[in-house]
Amino acid sequence: MTDVTVAPAHVDPTLDGGHDRMAHIVLEGWKPEEGEFISAGPSVVEGLVTGTPVKALCGKIWVPSGDPQRFPLCPTCKEIAESMGWKVPTT
Repeated sequence: MTDVTVAPAHVDPTLDGGHDRMAHIVLEGWKPEEGEFISAGPSVVEGLVTGTPVKALCGKIWVPSGDPQRFPLCPTCKEIAESMGWKVPTT
């Protein structure tokens, strides 16, 4: 089972990039059929609480903040997740 979380990128008003104004999918880890959960890096919750950067499926690295439902889903993250057969969360 794979754990993914959708998180918004921190919007910096000095940036004009559309990629920064999207919710991204973060792979937090996976659990093999046998064995313990394997972390793929910091979780979105950890990023929100401690300010630790997280990495999205599309490669974007940022500190998550805010409500992901306020942003459209990154099409690159969505495409990658769907190509892996994952159920894509709705935002």
